[in-house]
Amino acid sequence: MAVSVYRWLAQYYDHLCEFRRPFDAARETILGPILPRVESACDLGCGTGEPALRLAAAGLRTFAVDLSPEMCRQTRAKARRAGLPVRVLRADMRDFRLPRPVDLITCECDALNHVPRTRDLARVLRCVARALRPGGHFAFDVNNRLAFARVWNGTWFLEKEPVAMVMRSSHRRGAARARADLVWFVREGNCWKRSQERVGEVCWSAGEIRAALGRAGFDQIRCWDAAPFFRDPLTRPGNRTFWRARRREG
Repeated sequence: MAVSVYRWLAQYYDHLCEFRRPFDAARETILGPILPRVESACDLGCGTGEPALRLAAAGLRTFAVDLSPEMCRQTRAKARRAGLPVRVLRADMRDFRLPRPVDLITCECDALNHVPRTRDLARVLRCVARALRPGGHFAFDVNNRLAFARVWNGTWFLEKEPVAMVMRSSHRRGAARARADLVWFVREGNCWKRSQERVGEVCWSAGEIRAALGRAGFDQIRCWDAAPFFRDPLTRPGNRTFWRARRREG
């Protein structure tokens, strides 16, 4: 998995992207019933660290894992400023290891979709199961093929001084893969610096996810459609799904 692709995205993700509230609402519904029993957690594909910081602020012993050096740097800096003891580990979600098992692993903002191949799902789930104590939970969200067909077929523009981004998305009808070419323009004095990177995602059917979770040793598998949490035209029913599963005991 290439890490250089997330350099600019990491630097300006928080600046341009403001959609935390739906994830906060989903987290309350999905994790609320189990959080009283959680003492330790890990946010996988932590990005710029917001979910990990929330877990640490709740008093949990918290790890944060990401493959991008810039994402890890952002998370460490935020944790220092907030005075929160988040241990940040740079690792690939397909083969990461934690120093000790945890009670909860989260993977938010469709981070799981960013693995390079559909078969990587099994590798990630095996690593997650290994990193959880028996009875621990894995909570994640994914973009579905409907999102690829409905959303990943257009051009989007975001601007907030001093940066502007053009995102051109493409998806072949029926395919389990989509990509977005991001063109960045960063103002430096009277000039604009231009950079480009490509982000790709893969997806799975609900049946494939359930089967992969079962093979990796999970039970009590539940899912929620994301549309009621988001209430926006881009997250229509079927576009995104939240999942929660428990590592089997015994």
